[in-house]
Amino acid sequence: MGLAHFAVKLDGNKIANPRHLINSSHNLRRKQKALSRKKKGSANRRRARMQLAAVHEPVASARADFQHKLSRAIVDRNQAVIVETLKAAYMMKNHHLARAIGYAGWSGFITKLEYKAAEKGVNLVKLEQWFAISKTCHCCVHKMPAMPLNKRIWQCPECGTEHDRDINAAINIQHKGITELMAAGHVVKAHRGLRKSGSMPVAA
Repeated sequence: MGLAHFAVKLDGNKIANPRHLINSSHNLRRKQKALSRKKKGSANRRRARMQLAAVHEPVASARADFQHKLSRAIVDRNQAVIVETLKAAYMMKNHHLARAIGYAGWSGFITKLEYKAAEKGVNLVKLEQWFAISKTCHCCVHKMPAMPLNKRIWQCPECGTEHDRDINAAINIQHKGITELMAAGHVVKAHRGLRKSGSMPVAA
């Protein structure tokens, strides 16, 4: 999961971040400024707070709808789902990214995946944040010493493989998740199916 794209799947499918908040940002800023000018405890401030909430409500609803549809599609198509869990609170200390991270709602999306997976009997593996997934070559496991965020394509100096940063991370997530699935007694087939109650694919 990320900011440039909401999620990048193992098959290379990059799911764009919805722009509901960006499209409403001008109106939100105007309402927030109006609220900040009102006297605390006044009727005008209560009215301004209600007007601001009215702008936030459709944005929150649109985000929830997007996450519900995406999580449902992922759970319905797979017998196992592997996701990384990001420490959003820590990442939001970067003030340049805090707003975008807060809006992305990664934890809410994982929660939706979790209960939908439980309802359908789908295996969900939640990995703790693995800091080197983007800069570790999934082919030879060579780890790059450093890589700026704006470098989206890189070549492994060890084996020469060229990587899309996000797809490489998704593959590393898959590898680690499959290890955990196998440790739990599942037999993962070579084509990324999960053999225990069928051979549907594993999504990462």
